[in-house]
Amino acid sequence: MKLKVYADRLSQPVRAVIIFCEVNGIDYEEIKVDLANREHLTPEFAEINPMQQLPAIVHGSFKLFESHAILIYIASSFPGVADHCPLNPEAVAEGEKILSAALSKTESFWLDDNRPFLLGQNQPSIADLILVCDIMQIKLVGETDWNRLLGPYKKVQQWIESTRNATNPHFDELHKVLKELKEKLQN
Repeated sequence: MKLKVYADRLSQPVRAVIIFCEVNGIDYEEIKVDLANREHLTPEFAEINPMQQLPAIVHGSFKLFESHAILIYIASSFPGVADHCPLNPEAVAEGEKILSAALSKTESFWLDDNRPFLLGQNQPSIADLILVCDIMQIKLVGETDWNRLLGPYKKVQQWIESTRNATNPHFDELHKVLKELKEKLQN
């Protein structure tokens, strides 16, 4: 089955996915979705990506969107493709140090003890949605690492849960793609 990449090359994340496919010799079909003509907002494209953003891929019956997740999927799904991730212990330790500092700053500065969302708000803002989706990507490393990395940050964990509760059922529906990808990567 050939990988289908839904793309408009004006999009930086699309270009990253296409370059990765080209460099690694992935056999794919580029399906053009014209952003200027709002083709990404059609009901047909919403069937592929309910967020109606690019890039998106279809590989057999599996659908995925969000460029980082797509790149991880491609790197893990095609034999002989290097994922180009820093696998040396020093790089991993440095990355975890940076993550820890960011989570610590989020707890000490952005989260208020009396209100559940960023900047002491009573409801999730755009900033909450963007940050929570970024942090949820960590779920791809598995529960053990998720707990190790986020365990010390109780306010961040509570904020994630508050954002999840305030935005459900949409939060769970849209993040199930991470669970599906994690299961696929483990297989």
